[in-house]
Amino acid sequence: MQVGSGPDRFAAALTGRVTAAVINPPSSFQAEKKGMTVIADVAKLGLAFQHTAPATTKKYIKEHQDIVRRYVKGHVEAVHRMWTDKETTIKVLGKYMGGGVDREFLEKTRENVLTEALFPKKQMPTMEGLKFVIDDLSERDPRAKTVKPEQFVDLSFIKELDQSGFIDGLYKKK
Repeated sequence: MQVGSGPDRFAAALTGRVTAAVINPPSSFQAEKKGMTVIADVAKLGLAFQHTAPATTKKYIKEHQDIVRRYVKGHVEAVHRMWTDKETTIKVLGKYMGGGVDREFLEKTRENVLTEALFPKKQMPTMEGLKFVIDDLSERDPRAKTVKPEQFVDLSFIKELDQSGFIDGLYKKK
């Protein structure tokens, strides 16, 4: 049953509208505190899965390489900030997770997502994870059976940053 966003799924499970739901942090921690049981923590299962990634067209990349390059650099810097600046990260999580979320849950959320599986420092998409997504999609759309993950990924900008030493340099700074 489709019930909406993370908070909507949490509310539906809490009120008994559904018997189980996928609930992300910080709602998952709130659910545990209210006596709900975690059936599986997908982030800890070790599955290859491409969780999120920025997307645009090949045409846009070709016509706006400088913008794409700056975006990728800014994205890498933002992930670095999450890994290295706990207070700012908690403040931002609090702002975007809605008011009234306890600091305890915000801290646990940060700890939960700061893994190489969810937020890798180098921000390289996982081809294995993309293949998993495509394979799942191919069960509903036969066109997906003929595509490969490499068709959807341009690693040139992130590789450029990595090979220049920029990313490693971020994590060496104090």
